[in-house]
Amino acid sequence: MLTRSNWFPVAGLVAAMMLWASSFIVLKLAFRSYHPMVVIFGRLAVASICFLFFIHRLRAVTFHKGDWKPILFMAFCEPCLYFLFEAKALENTAASQAGMIAALLPLMVAVAARVFLKETITLKTLLGFALAISGAVWLSLSGAASPSAPNPPLGNFLEFVAMVCAVGYIITLKRLTARYSPLLLTAFQAFAGSLFYLPILFLPSTRLPVQFDLGGTLAVIYLGAFISFGAYGLYNFGVSRIPVSQASAFVNLIPVFTVVLGWLILGEQFTPTQYLAALLILSGIFLSQDRPVRVTVRYNSTGLRRIGVRLQGTSSGAYRDTCRWM
Repeated sequence: MLTRSNWFPVAGLVAAMMLWASSFIVLKLAFRSYHPMVVIFGRLAVASICFLFFIHRLRAVTFHKGDWKPILFMAFCEPCLYFLFEAKALENTAASQAGMIAALLPLMVAVAARVFLKETITLKTLLGFALAISGAVWLSLSGAASPSAPNPPLGNFLEFVAMVCAVGYIITLKRLTARYSPLLLTAFQAFAGSLFYLPILFLPSTRLPVQFDLGGTLAVIYLGAFISFGAYGLYNFGVSRIPVSQASAFVNLIPVFTVVLGWLILGEQFTPTQYLAALLILSGIFLSQDRPVRVTVRYNSTGLRRIGVRLQGTSSGAYRDTCRWM
């Protein structure tokens, strides 16, 4: 079950999923005005500017020897490669089919966490993932069809590659949060992504803007300040506090929030099938968070008790003890 100390990271993860869901609608507005590569560079540049306000905290960080390689690998996976593959995937396949592939991410992360982080996958957690993934697939299938899908097999494959990149990012991030703050890691993502996409702006395939569009510009600013800065920061904070195999399950909330925001902003209606699929996803999320808690009690030489609470089935660094001398 969730401990009191886990409510803050859980709230951060839910907020991150809400923000990420809103990005689908905002991206549509931005792509109407600017080329996709311009939008991606712009959002990362805006996020980088936001992090400049925290430069005094970022300068105080001491890097451990050899950590530059995993940090660079994390940023290369996401946002660099992830945004490229997903943008191309959505150009070739329907959104519903891409959603089916994206719903595999939590299970992929859970398996990777078992291999690389030695996190235990309980039967109840697997059942929760199965329910959540089934709900996400069901919700994707019940949504409106994409207007164009010229090459679904290619698009679905590219979406799967994007999910592989996301797994690499999440697993590497989890290891790095044992030594670095979520703020630093999110800032590095933004700066590295900006440098990665800057040369792409000058490729012949990229159409640079020839006029200023207020709506499109505001959309890019929102994507940078609230998504690349806010959502990634909240997600990285959540991953630093709870096991990564549990944190990844929250990804299944994105299609639920997308449907809700589509109803609120675009006037789209929930169908009975979508209500059932959303309920299935929420049930799976709740079930996957049910993990055993171990309480230890030790006494010091003066007779004071030291009470520690930890989640079982996690490796060192995947949890934080709540300890107090009483």
